[in-house]
Amino acid sequence: MLDVIDRLGRLDGWIGGGCLLTLTALMLAEVTTRALSNVLPFFPPTISIAWEYSSYLMAASFTFGAAMTLRVGGHIRVVLLLKNVPAPLQRALEVLAAAAGFAFMAFLTSAMTKFAWSSFVRGQVSTSSDTPLWFPQAVVTFGMLLLTLQFLARAIQAALGLPLEDHRMKASPVE
Repeated sequence: MLDVIDRLGRLDGWIGGGCLLTLTALMLAEVTTRALSNVLPFFPPTISIAWEYSSYLMAASFTFGAAMTLRVGGHIRVVLLLKNVPAPLQRALEVLAAAAGFAFMAFLTSAMTKFAWSSFVRGQVSTSSDTPLWFPQAVVTFGMLLLTLQFLARAIQAALGLPLEDHRMKASPVE
């Protein structure tokens, strides 16, 4: 089960990176379109969906990057307490913190699932592009689900005394 969650975490990182690249391409296209419209009067002044879809992509890149970041130990943590307690208590605190993260993310994922489902059932669409709102909401919810599973895996790893972080997943430094 832990290997499956690790694989999903890697997928999570790749999807997050893809969303970030797509966001960058969309913003560059918007800037290029704006510049060309200043020179060529027949060129449209903007991409109508650029700002809306960039917000969807930004939310997706945040949620999709979170699980892999947790697995490699990239989230901001205050380790002052952990460094000053005995090793057995460190593990107990890690289990407690991961369980709390799991509980919070499970609640948040559940709430987002209900929110996306409600948008689907009501047929809600964006006012500017007629995009069904359940789709970007479901994408963000899936990213949250992957983070929830990663917190569960971290709690299990901490309880079993397994390594909490996989440094092989970290990006290699660029020199």
